[in-house]
Amino acid sequence: MEKIRSFNEGKSAWVQVDAHEVETIRLVQEKYQISDEMLTYSLDRNERARVEFDSETQAFLLIFNVPHREKTENHYETSPMTFIIKGGRLFTFTTVQTQYVNELMERILHKTPLQSEYSLLFHTLFVISDAFFPLIEEVNSQRTRLNNKLREKTTNKNLIAMSDLEIGLVYLVSATKQNAVLLQQVQAQSIYHHLNEVEKEQLEDALIEAKQAVEMTQLASQVLEQLSGAYNNLLNNNLNDTMKFLTIWSLLLTVPTIVTGFFGMNVPLPFSNSVFGWGIAMLISIVLAVWMLLAMWRKIK
Repeated sequence: MEKIRSFNEGKSAWVQVDAHEVETIRLVQEKYQISDEMLTYSLDRNERARVEFDSETQAFLLIFNVPHREKTENHYETSPMTFIIKGGRLFTFTTVQTQYVNELMERILHKTPLQSEYSLLFHTLFVISDAFFPLIEEVNSQRTRLNNKLREKTTNKNLIAMSDLEIGLVYLVSATKQNAVLLQQVQAQSIYHHLNEVEKEQLEDALIEAKQAVEMTQLASQVLEQLSGAYNNLLNNNLNDTMKFLTIWSLLLTVPTIVTGFFGMNVPLPFSNSVFGWGIAMLISIVLAVWMLLAMWRKIK
């Protein structure tokens, strides 16, 4: 069953719904007359951040991206969490990854029990946006450690770890951008004009925090992208140097082969009957090899 908590001196109620319990969701829909459309949005795990207001039923829907506390495949991801306000009640639909948001809301109500359902919602969105910052700081810290390791030795393990950080930042950048745009869209909804000054101020604070999260994630992503590009260039340069060395070495080895090949022919050749013929052939090979090495070195320089 859903969990209900009253606040604001009984004027408002917070209804907690587990998005995995199908029967509970059905009962909540029948009891509080939540539309099928909003319920579909609430249960879609791949739903993007969005906001809607139904003027007929006076139902307000908001889907916000929430960061995970635990890593998935060595990087952080996000999940959409649905908030619905209708008839003085705030409905929250949580999953395993977003369950911790209920704990954050409990703390908010413990500190400030006298607030409306919209105030609780905007305060919660502010706290969720603030939850991105520790993840970004952790990514920056991991990037610094990986950079120090890669400076000592460029290994596949460290490069894969760098790639995991880049993947995680893609999720965080996309989520924070959607959240910021969503809060701006709230200000364009008709419900915005029915909010009091305190609620509007809390919405503005949540928007500022969301924009700051966008800036921090984008900065971390750009720094990591530049760092990754620098190491890719370094690996390419090392590969070019290796190929250059192997090319020069293979050309030098062809000189003795060509010289000794001539002296191995069954035709009269200079020094072929001399006791020093072998030494002369080697001397010619060395002279030609040194000449070729100097010529290629000048061309490379």
